[in-house]
Amino acid sequence: MPRNVIERIINQIEELSENPRPRQSRKLAGADRLYRLRVGDYRIIYEVDDDASEVIVFYARHRREAYRGL
Repeated sequence: MPRNVIERIINQIEELSENPRPRQSRKLAGADRLYRLRVGDYRIIYEVDDDASEVIVFYARHRREAYRGL
């Protein structure tokens, strides 16, 4: 993963603590609390637990591989 993409992904993950559902995020079909956030050709897959006030980031992968195994 290129260094500039890593920096952008880290920034987006840090911003999730302030707003777990930014406008550009999308809820994943068939999942209750899973969301994806696009960062160029990469996707951040994460879960929002409102009861515990937590955001759990599962991974950031290239879009080709991001949805495998969900």
